[in-house]
Amino acid sequence: MELSRFSDYSLRVLIYAAARENQKVTLSELAQAYRISHHHLVKIVHYLGKVGFLNNRRGRSGGIQLGKKPDEIRVGDVIRQTETHFNLAECFNPATDVCRISPTCRLKGVFHEARDAFLDVLDHYTLEDLVQNRGPILRLLTLNGTAPAPAPPSPAVAAAMNAPLEIPR
Repeated sequence: MELSRFSDYSLRVLIYAAARENQKVTLSELAQAYRISHHHLVKIVHYLGKVGFLNNRRGRSGGIQLGKKPDEIRVGDVIRQTETHFNLAECFNPATDVCRISPTCRLKGVFHEARDAFLDVLDHYTLEDLVQNRGPILRLLTLNGTAPAPAPPSPAVAAAMNAPLEIPR
């Protein structure tokens, strides 16, 4: 199972905001820290604000902050809100299921159990659990140039980073 870039970037935004505690964070700061497209971040931050994970303020004194305390944001809830579906196999979606053994196949039940276990584990962790090491996180994402720049992404990763993001509905 692979999470969407939308979920991945959403978690990164929330981790950064939690690591900065009660400080406002700007989109430019996030884009520079993670080297993520500003355009992608606008969509993500807007959505996370809409579902209550962030408080977003526009304008000159604007920025983002967590909409809840870090210990109130469960990782599983973030994933449920940011993933468009959890179709691990074709048979999960009746509209596209053309598998001939689907009516009698037991694999679907196994996949459902695995998906539920995955989400159950994520429900045991909060954003606060992810930022217990605030100092090292912020040092790695420092904006003053002291952190080593990562190697440029491979062509495949670069292409994926520039592909449009699918926003959950």
